[in-house]
Amino acid sequence: MPPHPLPPIAGREAAILELVQQQRPMVTRRTNSKLEQLRSGFACALHMHQPTIPAGVDGELISHLQYMLDHPGEGDNHNAEPFAHCYRRLADLIPQLIAEGCDPRIMLDYSGNLLWGFEQMGRRDILDALRFLATDPSVQPHVEWLGTFWSHAVAPSTPIPDLKLQILAWQHHFAALFGDAALQRVKGFSPPEMALPNHPDTLYELVKALRECGYRWLLVQEHSVENPDGSSLRQEQKVVPNQLVARNSRGEEVSITALIKTQGSDTKLVGQMQPCYEAMGLGRQPLGNTSVPAIVAQIADGENGGVMMNEFPSAFLQANQRIAGEGGGGAGGGTVAINGTEYLELLEVSGLSAADFAPIQAVGQHRLWQQVGAASSPEAVEATIAALQAADPGFSMAGASWTNNLSWVEGYTNVLEPMNQLSAQFHQVFDPQVAADPAVTRTEPYQQALLHLLLLETSCFRYWGQGTWTEYAREIQRRGVELVGSAAGPELLLVT
Repeated sequence: MPPHPLPPIAGREAAILELVQQQRPMVTRRTNSKLEQLRSGFACALHMHQPTIPAGVDGELISHLQYMLDHPGEGDNHNAEPFAHCYRRLADLIPQLIAEGCDPRIMLDYSGNLLWGFEQMGRRDILDALRFLATDPSVQPHVEWLGTFWSHAVAPSTPIPDLKLQILAWQHHFAALFGDAALQRVKGFSPPEMALPNHPDTLYELVKALRECGYRWLLVQEHSVENPDGSSLRQEQKVVPNQLVARNSRGEEVSITALIKTQGSDTKLVGQMQPCYEAMGLGRQPLGNTSVPAIVAQIADGENGGVMMNEFPSAFLQANQRIAGEGGGGAGGGTVAINGTEYLELLEVSGLSAADFAPIQAVGQHRLWQQVGAASSPEAVEATIAALQAADPGFSMAGASWTNNLSWVEGYTNVLEPMNQLSAQFHQVFDPQVAADPAVTRTEPYQQALLHLLLLETSCFRYWGQGTWTEYAREIQRRGVELVGSAAGPELLLVT
């Protein structure tokens, strides 16, 4: 099997972390959105992803988009080129609206797998469109990029040591494609599958890693969080920022601002611009000692399904044109399109801070902490989780995502165990080497092994059930074990 070019997923760790930790306003340049004049806003995000699979010539790692193009007769693969158009079309829609006098907003979430696939396929048309959306000054106030895990991993079932590797790999890749300045503007995070860990230690390490990697906020699904007393979020809480507090089994705490994605995963919500019309019916909400515009936040697959492929462009144009036609306001005035970081910065300029946001936690943690009591320790937490699960089979610390009907754990031992084994082997071999010499992350053995570790954690190998997709996972794991084993030797060659 011939070697494949490596994506830029490691090697600049110290520089990336220094870059993203620089604190300065990123997007508050908007002169036509005075906070006190706004009643509400809507923030729409498009999530784009295609997995990497070992299905090319001689088992080469290729994008599933390439596989779709190569096998148009299978399933819905005839949609490959329409999908490709979806990946680039915002580069046409946003300038069109600006030229019409509108003030559009959109947030974009592209997995590292997908970005690498565009490079592997030589799709300059898509990459040039995305570079325009990421770097051109004319669209910067209108387009916000969201960070994510490089390979669309599901956070609750990703080995804890790999959470930061996934985050940093995406940051490496985004910076390599679009530049350090573009990466510096990425302050919001979109968890794949809207999957939020509710195990205390996993959530703590995720939030800690996000903060260390410069993120200011993340998008969370409404039913994946609760109030400290275990109650569901009140309706008014869902349309203002909250502060997600993560407490680990040792009692340490870290927090990050959360914007709430309401309702389920139905792509029609964004495809038909429901957030815009919901926001038009909302007024200002109390927050701290003042009131702020309500914000309706939604995310949907940007390419998947007939609504997103066919209805979204016209609905997006019409919603923004209506807002502009009503003087920048909706029914009753004062409704605008707004992006997440922009909204938070407007609140900050008005004197509000994270201290004014209501604390929330991952779902199920109230029951856990209530039973653990003050004597918190890793052993006490695990014993309490086991007792709660024994008493209530519905109690779970496996996380929550956009749907309660799909488990990322049950029935997938044949993927999860090899994934955990490869992760343990990777860290056993490479952690001491990196600690002795950080330049090891620039070597080909490290990056090849890291690539396979990240790829094995892709959610798609569990989403589609047993069969071809779990076999893909087994093959990636097999190659990863070989790569880690061969890298255990003393000689490493620098990637040129």
